[in-house]
Amino acid sequence: MSQIGAPRGRTCSRSPRSRTLRSVATLTSAVLAVTVLAGCSSDDEAGEAPAAAQDNAPAARDRVADGGTLRWAVDALPTTLNTFQADADGTTARIAGAVLPALYTLDERGRPRLNPDYLESAQVVETEPKQVVLYKLNQQAVWSDGREIGAPDFVAQWRALSGRDTAYWTARNSGYERIEKIERGKNDLEVRVTFAKPYADWQSLFTPLYPKQVMGSPNSFNDGARTTLKATAGPFLLKTIDRKSGDVTLARNPRWWGQSAKLDTVVLKAVPRADRATALAAGTLDLAEIDRSAAERIALALRDARAGRNGAQAAAAHGPGSAITPSKALKSWALAHGSDDDKAAEVKAARKKNQEAIARYASAQDALAKYVVRKSLEPAYTQLSLNGESGPLADERVRRAVARAINRQELAESVLGPLGLPAKPPGSHLALAGQAAYADSSDALGGQDTKEAQALLADAGWVPGGALQKPAGTKAGSEAEKEAEKKAAEKEKEKEKEKGEKAEGSTGARKAEGSTDAKKKGSDSASDEGLYIVGDDKPGDRRAVPAPVIGANGPESGTDVLAPAPAAARESAALLARAEALDTGTGSGARAAQSVAKPDRGVAGAYAPRGTAAPVTAPEATKALGKDGKALSLRFVLPSGPGSESLRAVGDRIVRMLDAVGIRTEVTKVSDDSFFKDHVASGDYDLALYSWPASAFPATDARPIFAKPEPASDGSLLVEQNYSRVGTDRIDQLFDQAAGTLDEEEARELVRQADARIWAAAGSIPLYQRPQLVAARADLVNAGAWGLAAPRYQDIGFKKPESSKGAERNR
Repeated sequence: MSQIGAPRGRTCSRSPRSRTLRSVATLTSAVLAVTVLAGCSSDDEAGEAPAAAQDNAPAARDRVADGGTLRWAVDALPTTLNTFQADADGTTARIAGAVLPALYTLDERGRPRLNPDYLESAQVVETEPKQVVLYKLNQQAVWSDGREIGAPDFVAQWRALSGRDTAYWTARNSGYERIEKIERGKNDLEVRVTFAKPYADWQSLFTPLYPKQVMGSPNSFNDGARTTLKATAGPFLLKTIDRKSGDVTLARNPRWWGQSAKLDTVVLKAVPRADRATALAAGTLDLAEIDRSAAERIALALRDARAGRNGAQAAAAHGPGSAITPSKALKSWALAHGSDDDKAAEVKAARKKNQEAIARYASAQDALAKYVVRKSLEPAYTQLSLNGESGPLADERVRRAVARAINRQELAESVLGPLGLPAKPPGSHLALAGQAAYADSSDALGGQDTKEAQALLADAGWVPGGALQKPAGTKAGSEAEKEAEKKAAEKEKEKEKEKGEKAEGSTGARKAEGSTDAKKKGSDSASDEGLYIVGDDKPGDRRAVPAPVIGANGPESGTDVLAPAPAAARESAALLARAEALDTGTGSGARAAQSVAKPDRGVAGAYAPRGTAAPVTAPEATKALGKDGKALSLRFVLPSGPGSESLRAVGDRIVRMLDAVGIRTEVTKVSDDSFFKDHVASGDYDLALYSWPASAFPATDARPIFAKPEPASDGSLLVEQNYSRVGTDRIDQLFDQAAGTLDEEEARELVRQADARIWAAAGSIPLYQRPQLVAARADLVNAGAWGLAAPRYQDIGFKKPESSKGAERNR
């Protein structure tokens, strides 16, 4: 467990390159919006793990009506419009996507694609002596004030984000610090960017691109862009932000040179997730991400509508009126019209309240039948984070044991199976299924295996009954008591010796004495004769003693104490061999690791001779694992908010899985507001569940998440975004090498090696990709569950009504 007074980690950066702090995203249960990378593999490997299909009602633009307003739910109004500030959130990103240039956008497989609305081309034109990227801009691209997008905007953004001027309050600058200079090309439509050192993820830069009016000075960057944007260049304009009503209004951009936006306006409405079912039923939203309960409510309304049941009938079938039987209704009527005036008034009030609830439910079901639920997998995965800063989890064997105790497939199926979504657990920390870079490196740690988990725990010294044992070398009682007992024993020996010389039977007396001394000694150290030993953690002190056969793993096999340390050591060697094989690109290490035979392991403890009765002990105390008198217990922190039910259900399953191998958990439920800030980020937890969003750029975005923490001068840790506080120098080196090569295949291989080592370190365990459930008006097209792709805002709209002739042709 986290120790009181232990130094807490600080999310401070160590260099400009690693300052990639991001904000808390609008994901359920305090999900931090820091991007995780697309990992590495071949396209063939990626094809083995296809992403869930998009579900956004695609329609050709000629089938989308011109005009209309889309009311789209967001979690809250943005605190800033500058995506490069620390408190930027999901609403900030959504606005930026609609009103600012994105030089590259993500396709349905999460791969970056050049955006022809802003670029004619972009490519590396020189590698020696320096890397040079030449951008050729779309000649029609202009800001909303009429000025052309050009080199001055690129220069202003580079200077603001390079980290050289500390007056800019920027949360991240990865990649920009590698730029040496930016200059105009042959004409105003060309921008040449020269890098001081090679940068693989150059396509991640300048998206979104802000105008020089925003990036040109610290004041406009820090304060001006928080509430307004002086110029924009997207299919929509930022029209108003109404703090009172909670609305952000985006209007069609009249200067937009690309395909015109189908909608007249988009209104982003701040509606908490817990209130969205009510807002949908009231008809105040057209599009909203929802939770599972709201999705089930809509599905039920659609089934009722297809069955011909109206809202009132639905309320009687499964709503508030479903519990009213004829006998209950008759009794209620009788009481309401009875002679007891007080009782009659009470019953009438209750009947009125119930009728109002039935009416509301009926109206809501009629309204919800106008929506559909579109579902896919969100570009984010939920992980179990293991805090390795201190306590039992500082031992990698214990972290691996936790990981091996968890059935990831069961957890994924429990969350995604009922929704009809693919339920394969992620095999990578750095990419999601369907991305071209995806590769499953989870074999570097291994799957669920109770015996392996128990072996690792025993190797780390955590054994059944260990909580009742004293630390090695410690004897019971105070030093004074021990000294007194020693003197008394010596005097007793002298008396017995004198009696032995004068009386018969002295031999028997000495045997009795020896037996007594043995019992005294047995209270302090392990003994081999006549004792039932549970979880003896001092195998080196024991002598092999012949004993009757008790089972296949009994002492006759030459095993004295069933300590699984050799087996655990072999597994540790196998893990390193797998990681090393992946690191070097050779297959021999992996094959050797797979060929290590798994020995038949017993349960930690030893056996007594046949017929010896076991001592009476407290069953729970002996079953629980402990070490040196301390029980193995981990503090599991979970959010308690109304939108976190699914996360807590997963937490309950994990608790049972860990309990099966002897790991006890202390579940602490905290408010959503404090979950991340006060617990995860500060290191006040042992186990926690939270999610990382996905990104397409490997070496840039993942390094701060998995960077090895470094000690600060005040004794705390500089953890960046590595909230598990587990890392290695080699992982850092692999990310740096991947960022510095322009060979795409080499970069992918380096990131794959890093992922294998992240698995072996067991600081975070990916469990499942998050479900994406979106309620949408049935006639809304090109919008819904986009999966890995970015929305194309100008194509969103409402489907044209079919003409009578068209309808006849479609019959």
